[in-house]
Amino acid sequence: MVAREGRPYELLVADDDAEFRRTLRQVLEPHVELCEAECGEQAVEIVRTRDVDLVLLDMHMHVLTGLDTLRLLKSLRAALPCIIITASFTEELRRSAAEANAFSVLKKPVTRRTLLSTVSLALQTAYDDPEVANWLVRREV
Repeated sequence: MVAREGRPYELLVADDDAEFRRTLRQVLEPHVELCEAECGEQAVEIVRTRDVDLVLLDMHMHVLTGLDTLRLLKSLRAALPCIIITASFTEELRRSAAEANAFSVLKKPVTRRTLLSTVSLALQTAYDDPEVANWLVRREV
């Protein structure tokens, strides 16, 4: 189990596709705790009320886009690492996400290895936790 301050890391997956959320859950659990949001508004509310350590955001959700949601999340918690996962990757999106302080933008379909290494690096960077680096190695075995 990957932990921060004596508790498992908690990740929020915000995606309107229930099947994709389920897939991410299968890849990431049981090493972290996951909570889910179907839209950007739910993601913002969860971050307001819970001590989420990292957010995985779909780009195309109802009402708020991933970028809109990212900006709102960063206004609440500037240091919260957020990763956008999208099927419609463009260089313009990458630039906009970087300007909004996203940790990374990943293109769907994302490989298990890429997802795990990006999440591990984001947690390690955000929380200065060298143990997270070993998580990928253990998870891939």
